[in-house]
Amino acid sequence: MRNMLKNILSAAALAVLVATPSLAQDEEAAPAPRPASAYATIDYNLQDDRDNILFLYLSNGKRVAIRLMPDWAPQHVERIKTLARQGFYDGVIFHRVIEGFMAQTGDPTGTGQGGSELPDLQAEFNPMPHVRGTVSMARAQAEDSANSQFFIVFYPRFSLDKKYTNFGRVIAGMDAVDAIVRGEPPSNPTRIVQASIAADNRPAPSPAQMAAPANTDARTMSVDELNAPIGE
Repeated sequence: MRNMLKNILSAAALAVLVATPSLAQDEEAAPAPRPASAYATIDYNLQDDRDNILFLYLSNGKRVAIRLMPDWAPQHVERIKTLARQGFYDGVIFHRVIEGFMAQTGDPTGTGQGGSELPDLQAEFNPMPHVRGTVSMARAQAEDSANSQFFIVFYPRFSLDKKYTNFGRVIAGMDAVDAIVRGEPPSNPTRIVQASIAADNRPAPSPAQMAAPANTDARTMSVDELNAPIGE
């Protein structure tokens, strides 16, 4: 009887030892969030990694250079590059421009309601701060609703951090961004004459193209009709 009890206790102890690792795996803590210091830093040299530099030639006669950061938001960067190479952004206006806040573009309808035919993106929120010159993806209420619209920040707006996907930074031509006409919508909107990836060596638009007037169909749109994906 004593030997039988001993065997039962030994078997029970062995069962506990076998089960414990499985229990530990089930209760394993989620990995810690990636700290901001672990993300790639911004390269301001226009000759480096030109496949990740976006040029925006604007109707105000100036050019903006944006460093795209695939380490921060790979899917969003790929979307911007794809659309730029398709010519999607050419002729698109900045339809929502708020003084002291940001300039938003990327809607071919000029109303704030449109986007591309590609599916919406899953959010890639990251800890990189929304400082002056930040380029971030606009979205609707749903976190995974970003598609083609993006905005450039005039002044720091840290309340947007980890709520909107920060995917780049202006590395040259911030004066061109500052010159974008304000309004919701602007009465005479600034437009993107041409968006291109630096590595593609697409010829810059001519002075005549840069000076051509924007499509003003959006002037009749009310503020209520504008998509307002970001809040102050």
